[in-house]
Amino acid sequence: MVLTFFLGGLIILLLTKFPVAFSFLLMNILGILVFMGSAGLKNITLGIFSSLTTFTITPVPLFILMGELMYHSHVADTTLDILDRWLGKIPGRLSILASVSGTIFAATSGSTMANTAMLGTVLLPEMRKRGYSVSMSVGPIIGAGGLAMLIPPSALAVVLASIAGISVGGLLMAGVIPGVMLGIFFSIYIVLMAILNPSCAPRYEVPPTPLKEKLFLTVKYLFPIGLIIFAVIGVIVLGLATPTEAAASGTIATFIVTLIYKRFNWEVLKASLKGSIEIWIMVFMIIAGSSTFSSILAYTGASKGLMGLIEGLKVHPILILIGMQLIIAFMGCFMDAISIMMICLPVFMPISNLLGFDPVWFGVLFLINIEMGQLTPPFGMLLFVMKGVAPPDITMQQIIKASIPYMLFDVLIMAIIIIWPPVALWLPSFLKG
Repeated sequence: MVLTFFLGGLIILLLTKFPVAFSFLLMNILGILVFMGSAGLKNITLGIFSSLTTFTITPVPLFILMGELMYHSHVADTTLDILDRWLGKIPGRLSILASVSGTIFAATSGSTMANTAMLGTVLLPEMRKRGYSVSMSVGPIIGAGGLAMLIPPSALAVVLASIAGISVGGLLMAGVIPGVMLGIFFSIYIVLMAILNPSCAPRYEVPPTPLKEKLFLTVKYLFPIGLIIFAVIGVIVLGLATPTEAAASGTIATFIVTLIYKRFNWEVLKASLKGSIEIWIMVFMIIAGSSTFSSILAYTGASKGLMGLIEGLKVHPILILIGMQLIIAFMGCFMDAISIMMICLPVFMPISNLLGFDPVWFGVLFLINIEMGQLTPPFGMLLFVMKGVAPPDITMQQIIKASIPYMLFDVLIMAIIIIWPPVALWLPSFLKG
């Protein structure tokens, strides 16, 4: 009854285009008044304050600021040329460039939309000029753009860990190997498609670059990007810093790199800070709403009732897990990632714990699933980002069709993680060790 009341009212508000954060806030207030009475408002206020002052969500604004700095300073643009020189005459080289660079930039930008917009703006015109098909130009950019949600610095991973009550560092590290594997899968698929159907990615002559020059340019343009990646991922893996400290060191490294490339100015700083503040205020409001929702579920006994229902089911735990993933995937067609977290995590995490699943392992599956949701029609955010940067002759139907293979790769990596959990848990266990 509690879930029906809350979710029913929430759906009605969202259909009226009421903002997500305020929809949750309004339904939480109504839920408190209906189920807890006016006295519950004071306790919930204290709970909201507690959820927003926890140390675990400190990396969120810093990770967001990193992504905004990388996006507005256009630091990544020159890096693409160096990667392109190394690829040489590989079939589908521009599509592979999107996959490889998208994986690298995912480790410097926690924003899937910024990653996709940057790759689309820089690479798509050249791809179209070279005669690449829509599927071989748009698809790799969308697929690689979504990797920013998996590979640190990922603000959404921190939000998920905070809402779910799991290790922030563990979840950040758990997304690295699946994210890199997806990048490899994308590249293999692209090469095979370019070999089987050369017309979709026509070859063209590449001016040879001496090895000495390539090494010099690599040190000049890729080494600083590597420093940013090490400042976030490396310091955590080596045990030199907590996720919060890594977020701070990564932000400082990004500032330094923008200064080295002479891309830093007051306009870049102003745009980056403005974008960061807008995003993380929204994120913090949603975390507050999720905390209140969890409290209502606990107070009314809804959580306990759900646990009893699950315990009474005579099915294998994996089937319940698959059922939860199907629900998340369905919601991904219509809702944004944070809204799905708010609705599902307070319900699904207790179920996952009851079934004995590792919370970090379940968190990675959840993260990959909502990353896939950004590619699914009709409301996948990356589809709209790509439409915004694509030439007018590319239709939304073509963009959706081009994204389908990359959604299937998301399903494949989820299946691999379910069958072989060390894919996600090896790095976190190494971190603990």
